[in-house]
Amino acid sequence: MRLGLFSFPMPLKISRILHAGYVFECEGTAIAFDPIVENPFSRNCHAFPPVRFDLDAVRRLRWDAVFISHFHDDHCSLDSLDALDRATPIYLYCVFDELFAMLRALGFTQVEKLHVDVPVQVGSIEVIPRRALDDDVDSLFQVRAAGLNVLNVVDSWIGPETLAQLAAFAPWDMVLWPFQTMREIAVIAPSQAVQGSVELPDDWVPQLRALAPRYLVPSSCQFVQEDWSWYNHAMFPITYRRFADEMGAALPETHIFRLDPSTAVLLDAHGMAPAAPLPWVIPVGPQDVDFDYRPDAAPPATADIARRFAPLSAADTALVLDFCRNGLLERYRDMELPEDSYFQAPRVWRLSLYGHDGAATILHYRTHGDLIDLVPDTGEAPGWTTQVPQVKCHAALVLGESLTSMYMRINDGPFDEATRAELMEADIVDDPLIRCLFNDAIGAYQAAQLKRLLAR
Repeated sequence: MRLGLFSFPMPLKISRILHAGYVFECEGTAIAFDPIVENPFSRNCHAFPPVRFDLDAVRRLRWDAVFISHFHDDHCSLDSLDALDRATPIYLYCVFDELFAMLRALGFTQVEKLHVDVPVQVGSIEVIPRRALDDDVDSLFQVRAAGLNVLNVVDSWIGPETLAQLAAFAPWDMVLWPFQTMREIAVIAPSQAVQGSVELPDDWVPQLRALAPRYLVPSSCQFVQEDWSWYNHAMFPITYRRFADEMGAALPETHIFRLDPSTAVLLDAHGMAPAAPLPWVIPVGPQDVDFDYRPDAAPPATADIARRFAPLSAADTALVLDFCRNGLLERYRDMELPEDSYFQAPRVWRLSLYGHDGAATILHYRTHGDLIDLVPDTGEAPGWTTQVPQVKCHAALVLGESLTSMYMRINDGPFDEATRAELMEADIVDDPLIRCLFNDAIGAYQAAQLKRLLAR
């Protein structure tokens, strides 16, 4: 018997770019998922572990396709996509047509919309978008190649129906799992946050047991904020070590391992082996780093945070103040307030805008339902307070910066007992500034990127 008569499937190579970015290669086909080739990205997300990118080498890449799971700027960045050949097919899961138009305006000639449960075959690799719990925003990907099944959960939460659908494919060969539970609300409103350690979500273990992966990668959330930022100790409560320990105890048959930027593995039906790293993702400094959660870390004053940023120009300061005195009022009145909003009742809202010198410009508003007016300070105790560095308000207005990096502080002042009780029941994102900056701001970050890129 001659072995040459038999063909053995080639292994699947899986390489980590950064965050939720991966390259999958099999039998001459290469595709990328959510490729980010910037550091920092999304304004102030710094790669963790640290890396840099050889953009000249990235420009020489010829991927057979790029798949983007959703429109958030840490997954769909035009600055990163700008480095790619414009003939690269882009497959995007998004319910908003604006994002597809932006990709075409950037010059991509084949931009396709992904649909749940509709497979896309690219060479030897099949990609099937699966329904996320928030299917207006996210998707997850089933990847089939070389007889293997890999589940890329990206940032998604998995609903019961999707879990039942995916469990039918168990055991999975590999699952890329979003292991970090970011505490965005806790850093926006620290005075209302639950203190102490944070438990892993109670549905992780039963979901992963249903999927029964041979290999499990703690995925996504490969970033921290600026070196000085208290967010680095308050927003990221799950360490790699803790995830490996707790999931390892719950899933003794599963091999759990880190896949850091640039590193790669070869996966086949028999096992896994290290592979050549991505040469254009260049590690910088120690890579065996872990998150440093400090549940008792005291948040610094917003004035001190504002001092960390460069001062705005006089024109940019004027733009922010004009928005807060005029444009904000127009936006607020044009929006429909939810029936259960804290602001359906009459309230006094105090907005404090901190400059580079730490000094605050303080504005007072009277709200009642959809009505809002700028009013003088009468000494009346506010029923809601918002603090933000002026530079971050400007970045949200002009650059599409997202809420999670704005260092906004909600209701961080003293309130009487009755008001505090009401505030504990209120929704933090009901904040008037948050609503006026971010409601209906779909693709604002990418729109600002596109404007800058096209102006070159």
